[in-house]
Amino acid sequence: MSEDLVDRVAVTLDLKGVRNKAGLMDQVVSALNLPDWFGRNWDALLDSLSDTTLWPPAAIERGLLIVVRNWEPFAELNGQEWRIARDVFSEAVDRTSFLDVMLALGGTSEL
Repeated sequence: MSEDLVDRVAVTLDLKGVRNKAGLMDQVVSALNLPDWFGRNWDALLDSLSDTTLWPPAAIERGLLIVVRNWEPFAELNGQEWRIARDVFSEAVDRTSFLDVMLALGGTSEL
């Protein structure tokens, strides 16, 4: 099965230097331009990713592609938190048409 992601609006979620869940949530808020009332917890993240009204306007019609970069050091440092984040991304993709989350490989960086 092949899916064309070319027309999707791409957003980069860069976790370089992120050391904990709070830092990850800060990066999510910044990358996705989430509102001030975003709860900065896993349930709020799932709800926000699944709510197309919070997406960039062009993504509502074209779809949203979130590319997570420099995630490997965070995953190594925070295994349990990373597993939860990965599950949240996966569930949001399962719930939401035209949402994809990709984990970029390579470009390893130090924290």
